[in-house]
Amino acid sequence: MGVQRNDRVALMCGNGRWFVVGYLATVGMGAIAVPLNPLSPTPELQRELEVVGPAVVVVEASGVPSFAGVDRSRLADLRHIVVTDEIGSNQLAGDVPVRAFDALLNGPRTRFTEVAPDQPAVLMFTSGTAGAPRAAILTHANLLANIEQNNAMPDIVRSDDVVFGVLPMFHIFGLNVMLGLSLAAGASVVLIQRFDPVTAVETIIERGVTIFPGAPPVWIALSLLEGVDPKSFASVRMALTGAARMPDDAVERLQRRFGLELLEGYGLTEAAPVVTSSAGQPIRRGSVGRALVGVDVRVVDDAGDDALVGDSGEVWVKGGNVFAGYWNDPEATARVLDKDGWLHTGDIGMVDGDGYLYLLDRAKDLIIVSGFNVFPAEVEEVLMRHPAVLEAGVVGVPHPHTGEAVRAFVVLHPGAEADEDTLIDHCHDHIARYKCPSKVLVVDELPHNHFGKLLRRSL
Repeated sequence: MGVQRNDRVALMCGNGRWFVVGYLATVGMGAIAVPLNPLSPTPELQRELEVVGPAVVVVEASGVPSFAGVDRSRLADLRHIVVTDEIGSNQLAGDVPVRAFDALLNGPRTRFTEVAPDQPAVLMFTSGTAGAPRAAILTHANLLANIEQNNAMPDIVRSDDVVFGVLPMFHIFGLNVMLGLSLAAGASVVLIQRFDPVTAVETIIERGVTIFPGAPPVWIALSLLEGVDPKSFASVRMALTGAARMPDDAVERLQRRFGLELLEGYGLTEAAPVVTSSAGQPIRRGSVGRALVGVDVRVVDDAGDDALVGDSGEVWVKGGNVFAGYWNDPEATARVLDKDGWLHTGDIGMVDGDGYLYLLDRAKDLIIVSGFNVFPAEVEEVLMRHPAVLEAGVVGVPHPHTGEAVRAFVVLHPGAEADEDTLIDHCHDHIARYKCPSKVLVVDELPHNHFGKLLRRSL
């Protein structure tokens, strides 16, 4: 189809063979893969496509409605659309040629291309360290470095492993850990399009799943599932999570009901993604583990010095896995990547005497009440200790006397009851008064992104 080195190929596909084949073909020939959520609303998709300027867009059935509304006249570089079914072919016909994916598999083969290590392999959209979503440039060296850094841990993934592939591959955790690390080890991946707790348990048993990486909402749902044989997870030797804080009660339920010891880690798109892991070392509850071999981590105070053990500061990361910058955005890049190669993550953490990292919150989410720092995650954790509370989200709101005030949104367990005063009193019993919410709103659900992260800006 005339795709050349450095051309962008957008992959609007869920977890299936089309994504895997499209991804490996794209990076194998020296082009740049751009994984996109096929269920993104049209305006978001339009903006992302305009940023990266794809030569080809691969669209599976679930992405056809969103892509059909895109104004293609604003995509000057778009030369081909590839669809995975006939319905998509009919709905997307127009001034840009539309090709069938499976027909391409029978076409002439292209040789793999040798590329320089700093050649971009993937553009991954993130709202992480730089605020508004931007396309992070991950090079071949970045992706390979993080695979090798993970592989330095003993028995992390073996060739006889079966990996439960529920993490979306348009997210870096799904792309480079679930898929990349597994394929590098010669393991098998069971690709899951949509998560359903009951079906997940059946799949684990049928396929003999040995490694299960999942976002917190997945593990919370499984921990609450009724009528499950405690031996259902007997084949799982490693249960992994990251991306958002895991509630203590859910961790305890998984351990008590199924014997699962959940291993928490920490990463971000700009680090391709894993920075720390609890795998292969003694677990410390509340910690996201220690830095991978080949990854340097600092906790830095406001003066730019290393914080003392036990003191909080911004987490900085350095290593071969750290990204090359944001696509066509040198200003945003300069804000997070300094001249010495340190990635300023915007996450607030602390390290203990043995090098275990504990995440406190995002710097940008900090609430300042009468000059005192309040970390929303700490307040959320206290709220979720109340037996009626399933989930909590905390934000700062303007206040005429204190600068900001703490406002909480909570989702209650089905059938549970708790009013505002009860929950505020509960907080008074556990944390300083200035940290306690002045307003608690009970809601049906909280806004999350596709990977389970709470969207505070929506609150």
